[in-house]
Amino acid sequence: MLLGIVAIALALYLADLAMHRGNVPRGTTVGGVNIGAMKPDEAREKLESELGGIADEPVEVRAGDKAATFVPAKSGLGIDWQGTVDAAGVETANPISRLRGLFTTREVDVVPRIDEPALKRQLDRLTDELHVDPTDGTISVKAGKAETTDPVSGQKVDRATLHDETTTGWLNPDGIDIEPIEIPPAIDSAVITAAMDGPVRAALNGPLTVNGREDHTAAIPEDRLGEVVSFPNEDGKITPRVNTEAAQGILGEQLADSEVETQNARVLAGGGVEPSVDGTIVDWEKTMAGFNDRLLGDKPRTWDAEYKEVPAEFTTDDANNATFDEVVGSFTTGGYSGASGTNIAIVAGTVNGAIVNPGETFSLNGFTGPRGTAQGYVESGIILNGRADTAVGGGISQFATTLYNAAYFAGMTDVAHTPHSYYISRYPAGREATVYEGAIDLQFRNDSPYPVRIATNVGGGQVTVSLMGVNTVNVESINGGRWAQTSPQPVYVSGANCSPSGGAPGFTTSDTRIIYDLAGNEINRETQTTVYDPQPIVRCG
Repeated sequence: MLLGIVAIALALYLADLAMHRGNVPRGTTVGGVNIGAMKPDEAREKLESELGGIADEPVEVRAGDKAATFVPAKSGLGIDWQGTVDAAGVETANPISRLRGLFTTREVDVVPRIDEPALKRQLDRLTDELHVDPTDGTISVKAGKAETTDPVSGQKVDRATLHDETTTGWLNPDGIDIEPIEIPPAIDSAVITAAMDGPVRAALNGPLTVNGREDHTAAIPEDRLGEVVSFPNEDGKITPRVNTEAAQGILGEQLADSEVETQNARVLAGGGVEPSVDGTIVDWEKTMAGFNDRLLGDKPRTWDAEYKEVPAEFTTDDANNATFDEVVGSFTTGGYSGASGTNIAIVAGTVNGAIVNPGETFSLNGFTGPRGTAQGYVESGIILNGRADTAVGGGISQFATTLYNAAYFAGMTDVAHTPHSYYISRYPAGREATVYEGAIDLQFRNDSPYPVRIATNVGGGQVTVSLMGVNTVNVESINGGRWAQTSPQPVYVSGANCSPSGGAPGFTTSDTRIIYDLAGNEINRETQTTVYDPQPIVRCG
């Protein structure tokens, strides 16, 4: 009986072996297509028929939580149909393997056709899209407390693995899964813990207090320590950064009342001298020495401020010995109308005798105060929107121009001046100034070591302003010429007060002031550029 069964099985095995000799092994699939037990040519035709368009379908690649897609046909990938069937092999003579093929399947990867240059471009993109930069942990100080953010690892994919998986596994209907490689952050939990237990704990260990003179005390309270110290990530480390300037600012506000302000002496216009006062200020260089060790190290967080004397630069003796015998700078203008002359005389008389002490800034508006009818000023001609008009105080800009030039040649520091919008021919181009009460001022500062007295003279159709004192410099003015001319445009004005004019072109000019010491050595050179608008052609009617 047993021999009969064996004989039958052997006969079946031999018949199957003869029937399927050279066929693809049973249970073989490619891209989900069953080609088992088929002749190679039939298997190739079936694969081409069922998978011929699959290279145009997008394939998803996953790595960790990231995913990206690519289209094989656009990525230089195709299928070597014959090569794939050849790779599937042929049915073995091993009866156990043949029997297993009846009940199991095996997926065979395609043999790809690869255009490496085209594939490289896609792999570059996929590598980038599957890449995640790590996130460093951080420490910040808010309201005197340290707050942290947790570090987060990043990931990358191995380029060789990505190449292998995409070229061989892109037919998998479930897509491609790649195990990412972890990229640890530079600032990880260990680094955060070490910083929190070290410099952070030290820095936030209570306020910093400085004892000043006369029971004055200054402190940087805990809730303001974040203004003084921070813990940025630098080169893979948490490095304490101390803002000594901010700390000094906080302490300085509180110790200001312990200081004595230095005051230079002042020569008074009415006679006499306001004496100088030597000052005392906190010596911040010495006071803040070792501040980092107090904040982050073991030095005491309470210490005494150091002070230093600051003598007046212009002393009482200097003021008592001041002389006003030399012309430091002087200028004269003319060509004004009678009404303008009235206003010029009033403002000149007001300013005459004014003293500008060393370090002081003279303000024409501030010195004269209001310039209205109550002060005797009258209505006179002005230029408004490029044409003639009148206003109370007209002509004061001519005095401002004269004063500006006197200060210019005296080497005074220009603080504020505004040229006219339109060029007025009786003034030097690019070296003139206008004023308007409450809005436009003329200001200059006396940075010389000697006081100056403003002396004015009005008469004979001219106004002269001189700065008297001790001359220490010579001044040269160089005009840069005129360029970028602009043409005037006509405007039509109605009314009996219309005054026709032919207009004037606008232009751009520059002025360079060179200041020399008395030995002829250049001290300073500065150039100012002025743009004048064209004065319109006024037509009445």
